[in-house]
Amino acid sequence: MNAPPFSPPPFPDTGNAVQAANAIREGVLAEVRKAVVGQDEPLELMLCGLVAGGHILLEGVPGVAKTLMAKALSRSVGADFKRIQFTPDLMPADILGTSVFDLKSQAFVLARGPIFTDLLLADEINRAPAKTQSALLEAMQERAVSLEGKNLQLSPMFTVFATQNPVESEGTYPLPEAQLDRFLLKIDVGYPAPEEEDAILESVHRGFDAGDLARAGVNAAVTKDDLLQARAALSTVNVEPPVLGYIRKVVAATRSSPNIRLGAGPRAGVHLLLASKALAVLRGRDFVTPDDVRFLVGPVLRHRLLLSPDAELDGATPADVLREVVQGVEVPR
Repeated sequence: MNAPPFSPPPFPDTGNAVQAANAIREGVLAEVRKAVVGQDEPLELMLCGLVAGGHILLEGVPGVAKTLMAKALSRSVGADFKRIQFTPDLMPADILGTSVFDLKSQAFVLARGPIFTDLLLADEINRAPAKTQSALLEAMQERAVSLEGKNLQLSPMFTVFATQNPVESEGTYPLPEAQLDRFLLKIDVGYPAPEEEDAILESVHRGFDAGDLARAGVNAAVTKDDLLQARAALSTVNVEPPVLGYIRKVVAATRSSPNIRLGAGPRAGVHLLLASKALAVLRGRDFVTPDDVRFLVGPVLRHRLLLSPDAELDGATPADVLREVVQGVEVPR
């Protein structure tokens, strides 16, 4: 039986926990901004996903700092980081590990794969075949790996940042809806504003090297334990019944919209609740507001919907349809 996803342990001191989580936000974002120009909303959402304990899908064209954001964020929270470039010939063993023969001991030993880390960047996840994708996504769900008859637990902080290109489709294997549903957030990473692009060029002109974050001055603002304590603080965040009802109604409204062929399931509501609680503590509150929910509706729900043929013919996007859905649900006062 699968373990329930994202179940934080109890954390005793509500006030201190919320203050600490807010300090994490300020400290981590300050460090990341030494390397990343702009992208304020994607960065806050990535940190929100880390605190909520969920996995994150980053979608954007090449060159918009998806990899740099993941590397800088992992460094700023003191986490171990590994990157896998997904390719059509990537095998499950390349991710999970395998037994290799050790000449010295004359015995097979278990060589652990890159999945045994805190933060894993699955670059261009849709370039690997379904069998390889499934191996990673199963480990994401279980937070454990079965190798050579042994059940090996992954890091308590284990989080996947997966990236994909929204434009290029040749040679790709799109993630099925059931696997997309396992991602807490889908974050759209867009182009920088003109003034931000000017700042990027100026930074590179002055010697910035994205491959040397230590030289850029990006350091750990917090420890892994700090982040896990912030995650534990979610159990202390108050959500009033009207706000819980609002979450349920928004998710349910996706199932009755004429523009949506397949709406969001119950897991989407659970993820929206957890992400809203994480956002609240990062912003220094021990309670969730409807504004928290509205801010997260797009990132939590847009990858879980299938639009109707008519909506697709009209050129509608999941973001467009979700805006209409949210507008049709009364906001609690």
